[in-house]
Amino acid sequence: MKRGPLSDVAPSDWHRVVLDERGDEWTSTQLAERLRVWERSVPGVAFLVGDADGHHPEDRARAHELWSLSRLTLPHQLCFVIVAEQLYRATSIVRGEPYHRA
Repeated sequence: MKRGPLSDVAPSDWHRVVLDERGDEWTSTQLAERLRVWERSVPGVAFLVGDADGHHPEDRARAHELWSLSRLTLPHQLCFVIVAEQLYRATSIVRGEPYHRA
C-alpha cells in the first residue's frame, strides 16, 4: 500500500473526500446537499481515488470524509467516471434541472 500525505494532492484548506470501501454510501440527493454545504464553507473539494491497493490508513485518517461508491470492488479507473457522473447529477439537483429523477 502506498503512503503519500494528502497534503501533497490537495491544499490543506480544501475538504478532502477519500473514496474508500469502508466509507459511507451516499445517495445522489445526499451528495447534492453536501455540494450546497461545501459551496458555502470551503474553497474547494478534492475527491481522492486510491490506486489498486487503496489508501494508506494514515491518509484515510486525514480525510474529512470517507465515501464508498459501492460495497463492490471496482477498478479505480472506473471510479473517476462514476464520481464525474454523480457530481454532474448532484449539480443538476442543486440547480433544479430535470436530469435526476428521484
